[in-house]
Amino acid sequence: MIAIDDLTLSYDGQQVLKDCSLRVEAGSRVALMGPSGCGKTSLINVIAGLLTPDAGRVTVEGKVSYVFQEPALFPWLTAVENINVVLSDSPATLPRAESLLDAVGLSDCRDKYPHQLSGGQKQRIAICRALAYGGDILLLDEPLKGLDPETRDRVVALLLQESAGKTLLLVTHDQSEADSLCDRIYRWQEGTFR
Repeated sequence: MIAIDDLTLSYDGQQVLKDCSLRVEAGSRVALMGPSGCGKTSLINVIAGLLTPDAGRVTVEGKVSYVFQEPALFPWLTAVENINVVLSDSPATLPRAESLLDAVGLSDCRDKYPHQLSGGQKQRIAICRALAYGGDILLLDEPLKGLDPETRDRVVALLLQESAGKTLLLVTHDQSEADSLCDRIYRWQEGTFR
């Protein structure tokens, strides 16, 4: 569960969010939509504990997995190692990484480093890493950008399967993504999401 009460956030004296309040109940799937720069990413960064708001309260119940807007892979690790970094060192965890790579069509990339991968491949590995971490809450910041339609459908199917029973919060500009992954949409309006 995520509860946001009267949250206000500013950058360089410019108010981004004002008195923002919303609830994301446990197990629900919610999208945040709005124009670029309106505070969508800032809000999920506050939820993830990466930003501190000027005012208000954020309550997050559960372990959080986060797919950033940019893949944020470790350049010195291979694709499979970037996934395994969130798993235990047990050899038993290796099949989980392999299974996720296969699900997103990247089995042949397991031993490649990030500089050897396309942007879309990196994004899919970042998604696999977040899913491997197994949070109760899945934060997704434009996770499907740059993916071709067939790959996007494949990743959406995986996200739906892996997030069943979990809380999902998606930031997107794409209505079809929101419709595919979420059952509720909050839209930015005058400094908050409604």
